[in-house]
Amino acid sequence: MVSLTEDFKETQVTWCDERFDFQATFLQCLAKHVPNIYSAEMDPLLEKQEEMVQAAILYPLERYLFGEDPETFLEKLQQSGTSQLCGKVFKGGETTYSCRDCAVDPTCVLCMDCFQNSIHKNHRYKMHSSTGGGFCDCGDTEAWKAGPVCTKHEPGASGSPKENSECQLNEEVMEHSRRVFPSVIKYIVDMLIWEEEKELPPELTIREKVDSYYCVLFNDEHHSYDHVIYSLQRALGCELSEAQLHTTAIDKEGRRAVKAGRYASCQEAKEEIKRHSENVSQRPLHVEVLHADVMAHQKFALRLGSWLNKLMSYSSDFRQIFCQICLKEETGSGKPCSISKLMLWDAKLHKGARKVLHELIFSSFFMEMEYKKHFAVEFVKYYKALQKEYISDDHDRVLSVTALSVQMFTVPTLARHLIEEQSVITTITETLLEVVPEYLDKNDKFNFQGYSQDKMNRVYAVIYDLRYVLISKPTVWTDRLRERFLEGFVSFLRILTCMQGMEEIKRQIGQHIEVDPDWEAAISIQMQLKNILLMFQEWCACDEELLLRAYKECHKAVMRCSTNSSRLREKTAFHLCGHTLESRPYRVSLDPVSIHLPLSRTLAGLHVRLSKTGSISRLHEFVSPEEFQVDLLVEYPLRCLVLVAQVAAEMWRRNGLSLISQVFYYQDVKCREEMYDKDIIMLQIGASLMDPNHFLLLILQRYELADAFRRIKPTKDQELIKQCNVLIEEMLQILIYVVGERYVPGVSNVTKEDVTMREIIHLLCIEPMAHSAITKSLPENENNETGLENVIDKVATFKKPGVSGHGVYELKDECLKDFNMFFYHYTKTQHSKAEHTQKKRRKQENRDEALPPPPPPDFCPAFSNVVRLLNSVELETHLWTEAMIQMVLHLLSLGLLEEKQQLQKSPEEEVTFDFYHKAVNSALNAVNILMLLEKLKRIPQLEAQKDMINWILQMFDTVKRMREKSSLTTVAATSVSEATKGDESSQDKEKAERKRKAEAARLHRQKIMAQMSALQRNFIETHKLLYENTSEAQGKEDAIMEEESMSSAIDYSRIALGPKRGPSVVEKEVLTCILCQEEQEVKLESAAMVLSACVQKSTALTQNRSRIVELSGDTLDPLFMHPDLPCGTHTGSCGHVMHATCWQKYFEAMQLNFRQRLHVEQIFDLENGEYLCPLCKSLCNTVIPIVPLQAQKINSEDAEAVAQILSLARWLEIILVRISGYSVKNAKGEKQNALAFVNKGLGNSALEFNSILSFGVQSSAKYSSSIKEMLILFATTIYRVGLKVAPNEADHRIPMMTWSTCAFTIQCIVLLPNFKMEDTPSLLEVDMFHVLVGVVLSFPSLYWEDAVDLQPSSISSAYNHLYLFHLTTLAHITQIVISSAKGRARSHDNSEEACSAQSFCREVCQYTSGCFSQDIPGWLVWDCVKKGIMPYLRCAALFFHYLLGVSPPEELQQVSEEGQFKALCSYLSLPTNLFLLFQEYWDTVNPLLQRWCADPVVLSCLKGKSIAIRYPRKRNSLIELPEDYSCLLNQASQFRCPRSSDDEQKHPVLCLFCGAMLCSQNTCCQELVNGEELGACTSHALQCGAGVCMFLKIRECKVVLIEGKTRGCLYPAPYLDEYGETDPGLKRGNPLHLCRERYRKLHLLWQQHCIIEEIARSQETNQIFFGFNWQLL
Repeated sequence: MVSLTEDFKETQVTWCDERFDFQATFLQCLAKHVPNIYSAEMDPLLEKQEEMVQAAILYPLERYLFGEDPETFLEKLQQSGTSQLCGKVFKGGETTYSCRDCAVDPTCVLCMDCFQNSIHKNHRYKMHSSTGGGFCDCGDTEAWKAGPVCTKHEPGASGSPKENSECQLNEEVMEHSRRVFPSVIKYIVDMLIWEEEKELPPELTIREKVDSYYCVLFNDEHHSYDHVIYSLQRALGCELSEAQLHTTAIDKEGRRAVKAGRYASCQEAKEEIKRHSENVSQRPLHVEVLHADVMAHQKFALRLGSWLNKLMSYSSDFRQIFCQICLKEETGSGKPCSISKLMLWDAKLHKGARKVLHELIFSSFFMEMEYKKHFAVEFVKYYKALQKEYISDDHDRVLSVTALSVQMFTVPTLARHLIEEQSVITTITETLLEVVPEYLDKNDKFNFQGYSQDKMNRVYAVIYDLRYVLISKPTVWTDRLRERFLEGFVSFLRILTCMQGMEEIKRQIGQHIEVDPDWEAAISIQMQLKNILLMFQEWCACDEELLLRAYKECHKAVMRCSTNSSRLREKTAFHLCGHTLESRPYRVSLDPVSIHLPLSRTLAGLHVRLSKTGSISRLHEFVSPEEFQVDLLVEYPLRCLVLVAQVAAEMWRRNGLSLISQVFYYQDVKCREEMYDKDIIMLQIGASLMDPNHFLLLILQRYELADAFRRIKPTKDQELIKQCNVLIEEMLQILIYVVGERYVPGVSNVTKEDVTMREIIHLLCIEPMAHSAITKSLPENENNETGLENVIDKVATFKKPGVSGHGVYELKDECLKDFNMFFYHYTKTQHSKAEHTQKKRRKQENRDEALPPPPPPDFCPAFSNVVRLLNSVELETHLWTEAMIQMVLHLLSLGLLEEKQQLQKSPEEEVTFDFYHKAVNSALNAVNILMLLEKLKRIPQLEAQKDMINWILQMFDTVKRMREKSSLTTVAATSVSEATKGDESSQDKEKAERKRKAEAARLHRQKIMAQMSALQRNFIETHKLLYENTSEAQGKEDAIMEEESMSSAIDYSRIALGPKRGPSVVEKEVLTCILCQEEQEVKLESAAMVLSACVQKSTALTQNRSRIVELSGDTLDPLFMHPDLPCGTHTGSCGHVMHATCWQKYFEAMQLNFRQRLHVEQIFDLENGEYLCPLCKSLCNTVIPIVPLQAQKINSEDAEAVAQILSLARWLEIILVRISGYSVKNAKGEKQNALAFVNKGLGNSALEFNSILSFGVQSSAKYSSSIKEMLILFATTIYRVGLKVAPNEADHRIPMMTWSTCAFTIQCIVLLPNFKMEDTPSLLEVDMFHVLVGVVLSFPSLYWEDAVDLQPSSISSAYNHLYLFHLTTLAHITQIVISSAKGRARSHDNSEEACSAQSFCREVCQYTSGCFSQDIPGWLVWDCVKKGIMPYLRCAALFFHYLLGVSPPEELQQVSEEGQFKALCSYLSLPTNLFLLFQEYWDTVNPLLQRWCADPVVLSCLKGKSIAIRYPRKRNSLIELPEDYSCLLNQASQFRCPRSSDDEQKHPVLCLFCGAMLCSQNTCCQELVNGEELGACTSHALQCGAGVCMFLKIRECKVVLIEGKTRGCLYPAPYLDEYGETDPGLKRGNPLHLCRERYRKLHLLWQQHCIIEEIARSQETNQIFFGFNWQLL
């Protein structure tokens, strides 16, 4: 450090001396220090390096630059104010916000802090995850219509009153900056673009060159993570951990030195790495050998870049000086400026260098509007070169300098400037053509066969730039802007020319196509260009002169393409129905055809806008009628529509799926605006400008239907007939669309809102739909908006969702009149479904089923001639289908509606549209249309069209009356009203007819029911004797049963414990096996019936998750369960029953099946006994044998006799002697603790070992071998899963684990909670219900004798159960009093219970030496005991009910706690004053109480040194989540990984069990557990939920359920938007709010132990998730 200090002083003096050349001195300093600082590149000490850099270089530099202590100067600058622009650069995954109300375009976004402090948080906003590299637009007035600045960045927000809150630097600092910055910038530029691997620039070489090199490996996107690790291990012979370390650093920074040494050894390593990383399909890794000094200087150049970046944030003056220097070109050299050099070198820089460069541009140029413009000019100047470099690069776009285009091109003023001064539109379009020359064929048409998907994705970036430039339309047009835009438009037409007619296809005849051609690229480009085409049209429509000139250019381009492809064929005449058409011969079924016609469709769009603006009146000035050639314009769109029709007729099925896919997208919402819709418009243009008869003949000719309408003998080939029928139907549909589809602004006088409303109406006519489904079905504009929210409330009502599903919109009744059955955006499926739905609705409303078209809006003048089509050629054919008739009826309806509308608006003599007379007077075979309609009504096969025909006939009548009486307005009005009355009378007749039919059907049903009743009565009369005998016998049996039950159990039938125990309710149980469907009665001696079940570890009841759950059960003793229930074993069943043998066969068959399919990943682990329930597919891992309940009766006289002898004290003595005797037998010589306790506590008693048998024994129940086998299987599974050990049937812990799972499962049913676990079982560390279950179920073992198999009799069992329960209850009451009886006295109560409680407290106080306060009022103690013991009593009642079969009292169903408490006490033989138990057994319990109270753990708790579980235990619940999802996103943005020092954004997840925030899917937080690498979530789940856990992925708004290390699934998050829908991935970005019902559903999923089942179901249905490595989550 001494040398550094001296160097610092020397450097300081030298730099301050004006005589010295700063640049030379600066470079000398760097040459001296930099190689030494960065000498250890293989294992760098980052903190030490930074310290040395600061001391030797940066501190002297800052001292010189600022003229004072850097920290003091920068603090003063910071306090003086900040820029109005935020300038925050987004990292990948960071949340961004955009305001739909105020943002100029969707690219205008705010960071979290600015959004929270802006007015936009109360607007309609969207949330999204950034891909990285974006820029917060807070403070940019051009980005926002309102609220451009948040409160943090408002001028004066930091206390400065100035309008510009940034202070000015003094002249000295600015002068020093002008001296320092050029040298620093030149050094950075020179080192970053330095290409020599072995040498440095001469000015940086001051010492003798040493042979010290690094082998440097660079990042690319072609090689996988694992491939790089493998290559490094093979090439360098390093360990896996070292290779992983290198690979992680390479992925993060872009390059890494993987070997240091002499040049030769590094070169050898380079060749080895290349050799091991290269294969047939992949190029080798990029490796270079760099001299150590070169590496050091390049690294320091980046450090200087970061230093400049930090400096830029302090002052505008720094930024301006920096920008000036970066933009300064060397005079006369012709070389680019510094910033341009760096931009041009960007694609060759490694990832870390690019990040520093881009951040420097953001913090300098983009923070100063003037210099942002200069930077944009430089960017456009080198735009072609930059894009070509990017397209040949392999790094993601976010790492390319070309990604900065969005920051410039979307600024409206800057975009105008670049169009006017730099011709940016022309530049971009020319670039687009230049980067894809290999995809142009010999005709200069695009052909993307064999295209590269990666390259196409990069080409799309150029298209995005065009969209950014056009995103904001200009409000003021200058001549220069107009010329430059038109120049750009003409250049863009060159691209469209290359697309017009690209990838032509010919119909395959005979043989199927061998390989489907690539079609995706062409359709994808069409999708990318959709909005750009619309924007070009909108820009043109802003200015009349521009629109006409653009139309002229587009028309010329279309004509060039059309004449080029059609010049070889001469026109021929086509005759039909007395009309002649001259056209060029062409057949879609034989000649090449293309679906891609962007030029024609752009012309259609411009034509519509000419019509809308009225400029079409001047069209002849720019395009003469002779040049127009409307037949040529219509030709190609018509061919495309015919192709679609022929595909529907299955004429192109040999062309494979590629054509079907293209046709699908042609009509899909993503493309149809600039494909299908524009083709319909072009046909409407043709219909408006051509003779209607010629137009129809052209359509007939192109549809190849001329023969079908000529009198030619019909073919008998059914396939040809079917094809012809489909083609006719498709043609009629197109005619309906041409005449009837007028909802396009410019085609008729409608607005965009009208169009959107109509789309929504027709979607909701199919079925009620969710908001997202409607949005997906509507086309988006350039701002990604559909206009849905503006109109949806006018046409639909919102229906909120339930606990699952989503909210839907339902159409308002008043909008149903606008339903058009032949809506042109319906698919065939949607058309059928909508028709069916609407007819069904009308039928339910008892109305006719006619679905006439709604009155269409009037055509604009430019399209008014289209309606002449309805008055054109009469055609006759022998081929008619119901669909054709339906369409013809629709066309008739359109004609009548059109005439009716015209007659209503104008006098008859002015109406030229004479559809009525044409229809009535024209005749085919002397039959006019009216006569035909009457004839059709009588055809049975057309019953479904009858109502529609009636409607048309009524309309004919209405129009006739209007024609006849239109001379007088009043008469006309009368005729309309009469027609309406006629309509109504007709409808009334229809209703009456339907009513009559319904009444007839009702009477018919009544008659049948009466006949059945008569037959039934007759049968009973005939078999009267049988019925009487049956009822008598049943009555006798009932009476006997009633008598017996009355005598044996008068008042005690509802008591479960003790000598007054009620009878067991035993019913015959016959069950059906779900596998073999055979029934079997459940008996002890029969083969076992089993329930499918799942045993799992659970932490659902614990309140303390901080303690690590034991992962191994080798040493765990399950004898006592801590009252916190930290980790229990839960058993659940779906309730489906099987024979044990059937189940075993099923399980073996599954094992065999999966052994044969080893390549298939399994949902369940067969090795651990897992399987899916055969019926409901629930995940199971064992079976529970069904054991029938054994009926037990207690003789009341015997019970009373025993009661006289067997007191609790006597019973205890007998039990302890029995236990003592066993101890002597099993462990001779050991200390006999039990006997010692007897002698000490209860006095010496000479009772015999066999005294326990004197109160009644009986032989044990004999179980069948099958039941025993299944019991052992079930118990072994509990042991294996609960302790996580290998099965061992001889382990003494198996029974205890089985009893424990019984207790834990019952507690889960009652929804109990719990606390902590220690090994020493004091009173406060044992869960008494587990003790109760264990002792009750194990107690019969005391009756075992060597020679005979015995079990206690009914009376013995009754007393055993009673005393065991009373003892555990006494212990539990003591637990509650010691741990939970706390609080302040609020009232006085001298009840019996309170007095008893007070007396008990005095005893406890005495036995605890005063540690327990006796001042606690008795009523409070009683209240605590009563509340605290209720869960225990409920669990005990459930346990004894299913153990003994005694029916519980009905009072248990009461809602009140008091009623339930009394009923439980009665059922369990407890006094309602529980403290009376102590008084009753005081002599026996007193020594026990003394022992309990004197325990050190109890005393420690009472002294406040430790915490005990309080009763009733708190119910577990999932953590509290905020109402607004943005609060969670805010938490995630503040999350920093505890194990990572970098500021890279992680994937934060929230544990919903405990609230821990974790770093998911990152190597930094992986843990080694039992030799396995586990991700943060998986390892946390082992601790928090015994392997089962529930996480919320915050940035993706998804819930993740995981179980173990290998299973998991995604689950909908409980956050919904205002439309009742979830938003996984935040794709829609709507504001989200917590849905309490759905969160409760998640809570129940956890508490009911259904997480594993949900995962299994999900994995079975969504097999896509099999590829995910849940272990590393």
